[in-house]
Amino acid sequence: MEGVLPPNLRARVGAMRVAHLATAHRGKPAVVPISFALVGDRLYSAIDAKPKRVPPEQLRRVRYLRANPRAAVLVDHYEEDWRRLWFVLLEGPVRLLERGAEHGRAIAALRRKYPQYVAMPLAANALVIALDVGKWREWRSAPGSQRGAPV
Repeated sequence: MEGVLPPNLRARVGAMRVAHLATAHRGKPAVVPISFALVGDRLYSAIDAKPKRVPPEQLRRVRYLRANPRAAVLVDHYEEDWRRLWFVLLEGPVRLLERGAEHGRAIAALRRKYPQYVAMPLAANALVIALDVGKWREWRSAPGSQRGAPV
């Protein structure tokens, strides 16, 4: 579905601890797990201080987003009781934030959600991925519970 996430869906997605960011460039897909904060209809994820093989600006997700600033984020819930499965797929344009008021609000939201970020130094210029949710799709295993529209 296009537009605003319903409050109940926003709360369910926002409570999850991990999601998966999907990017693509020249037909080559890439998917990585992310920590995130959902603020309204915007999802934020920081390139944090955990060890990386390359500098943040050389990470594949960053290179792909600079070349193709559209992405999808999958948030899902799994249980052995398959009647309780669900996922939400969020899609939209992405901006890479390096500083400014929105960047500061994103870092603050991530620190509120993840205690690890309170202790971890997130540089004032840590790169933040900001996905503006333009489309979303929800699926639950219970019959008749699909919401949203194909993305």
